Amino acid sequence: MSTAVDTLDTEVLSRYLEANIEGFKGPISAEKFSGGQSNPTFKITATSGTYVLRRQPPGKLLKSAHAVDREYRVLNALKDSEVPVAKVYHLCEDRDVIGSMFYIMEFCDGHIYWGAALPEIDSNEKRTAMYDEMNRVLAALHSVDIEASGLSDYGKPGNYFERQFGRWSSQYKASELQPIPEMDQLIEWLEANLPADDGKVSLTHGDYRLDNVMFSQDNSQIIAVLDWELSTLGHPYSDLAYQCMQLRLPTSNEKNTMSGLQGVNPTELGIPTEEEYVAAYCKRMGIDKIDNWSFYLAFSFFRLAAICQGVAKRAADGNASNKAADRVGAMVLPLAQTALDIVK
Repeated sequence: MSTAVDTLDTEVLSRYLEANIEGFKGPISAEKFSGGQSNPTFKITATSGTYVLRRQPPGKLLKSAHAVDREYRVLNALKDSEVPVAKVYHLCEDRDVIGSMFYIMEFCDGHIYWGAALPEIDSNEKRTAMYDEMNRVLAALHSVDIEASGLSDYGKPGNYFERQFGRWSSQYKASELQPIPEMDQLIEWLEANLPADDGKVSLTHGDYRLDNVMFSQDNSQIIAVLDWELSTLGHPYSDLAYQCMQLRLPTSNEKNTMSGLQGVNPTELGIPTEEEYVAAYCKRMGIDKIDNWSFYLAFSFFRLAAICQGVAKRAADGNASNKAADRVGAMVLPLAQTALDIVK
């Protein structure tokens, strides 16, 4: 049975897009992409070509969540940068058109991988090159000239981790379905160990991981960084730690599910260790090392746990994008426990 999250009124949408995007021509068909937990995303096939539509889910939303307007803004700002992004065509802030805010961007035809071990890739050399490409793009992202790109007001001033801790701890509490003592303990530790503001500010993606980048057909380069909903001006190490977190997650064979390298020797697969990946990033950014790494890692696990709790809450409320969203709630406890193990 389809729901409002899964369907679009293609006749109404086609008329709107013809009136607002130069060269757009219907009729259209819409197919919802599988995977993803947050903003429902559709492949739009029209007479004039193929496009992608990302929308907010219908229904009551948490404050500042599902900010597709911010996604549109940052994608547009990065169109001429060294960061590969899809071209955007139009932002619709009129919720009456399809029931929620949405934007239209180009359809990029490439590969998305969910498993950190890259089992689909047949050579260690290729895996090494793909991880190095992810590292290169992350360094390029953190090197974006914020002023020149028009993003100087894209985030709030002040201590990034203090600000993010406040946001995610409050959103976690707003989404809490039952008490999880490990999360309460982690929140208490993070609050007591927030680092002082070191003045480092860059554009941050907020969810930089393997399944949020699209590789070219030959896997030689990233052609688009996806899912910018959590992007802001923040601390660059938050992105780096968040990606490295995936290497510590359990492996999974479930389709469209993030799978880590827990219990796997990455060197045997041509994949850099966490230390090697961080060192490569430091070299690209011209720094010697990263202090307080355990805090950044623990914070990444905490934030992912808070995101998962939000997905579980939306599932309980009946408006989650992915039908498997309720299972994501089961990840909160082990994520919190892993973070506690790191800081111990």
